[in-house]
Amino acid sequence: MSLQLHWFLPTYGDSRLIVGGGHGTPAGSASGDRDASIDYLGSIVRAAESFGFTGALIPTGAWCEDAFITAALLARETTSLAFLVAFRPGLVSPTLSAQMAATFARHAPGRLLLNVVVGGEAHEQRAFGDHLDKDGRYARADEFLDVVRRLWDGQTVTHDGEHIQIEEAAIPTLPNPVPPLYFGGSSAAAGPVAARHADVYLTWGEPPAAVAEKIEWIRRLAAKQGRQIKFGIRLHVITRDTAGEAWTQADKLIGALDEETVRNAQAGLGRSESEGQKRMLALHEAHRAEGSWHDARALEIAPNLWAGVGLVRGGAGTALVGSHTEVADRIAEYADAGIDEFIFSGYPHLEELFWFGEGVVPILRERGLFTREVKSTAAASIPFIGAAR
Repeated sequence: MSLQLHWFLPTYGDSRLIVGGGHGTPAGSASGDRDASIDYLGSIVRAAESFGFTGALIPTGAWCEDAFITAALLARETTSLAFLVAFRPGLVSPTLSAQMAATFARHAPGRLLLNVVVGGEAHEQRAFGDHLDKDGRYARADEFLDVVRRLWDGQTVTHDGEHIQIEEAAIPTLPNPVPPLYFGGSSAAAGPVAARHADVYLTWGEPPAAVAEKIEWIRRLAAKQGRQIKFGIRLHVITRDTAGEAWTQADKLIGALDEETVRNAQAGLGRSESEGQKRMLALHEAHRAEGSWHDARALEIAPNLWAGVGLVRGGAGTALVGSHTEVADRIAEYADAGIDEFIFSGYPHLEELFWFGEGVVPILRERGLFTREVKSTAAASIPFIGAAR
């Protein structure tokens, strides 16, 4: 089976350096040198489509723009690319969420994927009027997704639960196909909910052995529900013609950071209730304590897996760094561990997409790991990728 590749859309702005923000950071904390206009985001999604990517992830949170509205605007910029729209169950009713998804699916059939984000930061949830604790948010998501699934199935739903109460709900148009649900979460409360509802379970970029353990955990829980699900991973990437060039770029990103910037970012991220965020922070904790984080290679926590992004960015904090062949090797290693789908990003997102699309994608195709067809008419290319791999 061919791997599925997705790219990430920086709806908070882009830069040639690491842009802070991400899960667990306050509103207004993320911005870049490039405005996240529809024109700029459109250039990213058209390029992703031209390389044969399945979709583009659009984040959700106080630190970025609304994902659903952004996806609706970008759908007209492309013809086949899907949009992995992140949303938070419970901030709007399940009936409205089901209706929104069905409407999108009607006008862009097969081009909607939904990323369920329960929320790992109580302070951010309260800003949206949500005062449930973490376990309560997972319990509500369980009810919410059950109602949404039933509505998409054409049922008229009355539900009187602990968190969701609706009467005689139905939607006028059913989605065809039904959007797949992507779901992440590393806590004990997250696992059973993911096992019951996820079509694709997502994890952030931990070392392959840790990812394999997490996959086995969710796979066992899903089997108890009589279900089989797929698995995806969220990673940044720095890929160049040679490993030396890639690590030089990583050094450049690190060199632009100072102690105060890193300290302030870590203080904010330390408030997170997310188990996944805690695992991300632990990957570079010792290097922060001893000051070795100033050397990019010191943050290589597994072959070609770099924890530098997580110094100032919440959520996904690791990157694959290396030559095109090395990055392809690591993708193959994660695939062997059970990963079916990859969501990548880089700084800047447009240029890094071309490095990856022109450097790594051909190697994945040669190895039979990526077989999705490319559009017959490709978007304008940036021909700066050499032949070396």
